[in-house]
Amino acid sequence: MQHDEFIGQVQARAHLPSRGAAETGTRATLETLAERIPATMAEKLAAQLPVELGEHLRRVEYAQDEPVTGVRMDRHEFFDRVARRARTDPPKAVHEARTVVELLEEATQGGLTERIRQSLDEELASVLFSGSTGTAGG
Repeated sequence: MQHDEFIGQVQARAHLPSRGAAETGTRATLETLAERIPATMAEKLAAQLPVELGEHLRRVEYAQDEPVTGVRMDRHEFFDRVARRARTDPPKAVHEARTVVELLEEATQGGLTERIRQSLDEELASVLFSGSTGTAGG
């Protein structure tokens, strides 16, 4: 899946008003996911995505103020971080993040997203992997 197609799908499925909003929600989700999962998993995910999207996963690994990956966080903290980065409220951040993860599942191969799911606690994984048509609870 190409970058433009991915962002267009995020915009359509999450019912966002612009491509810019889809870019912001995607970036916020991928950066937060990169903080949460092991660095090796973030790198494998980045390698399967278009360069523009993969950079959001790699950026966190090298950022001076956020050097740690695999940070334990509950679902509320995860979605609060996505919301802050996307400059939106947590319920919208939940929906946007689930949409991005749904598209990651479609855009990657080799069961990578299942390994990511297994690296998360069950509560966060069940919300994050519920897809773009699930209910927006945070």
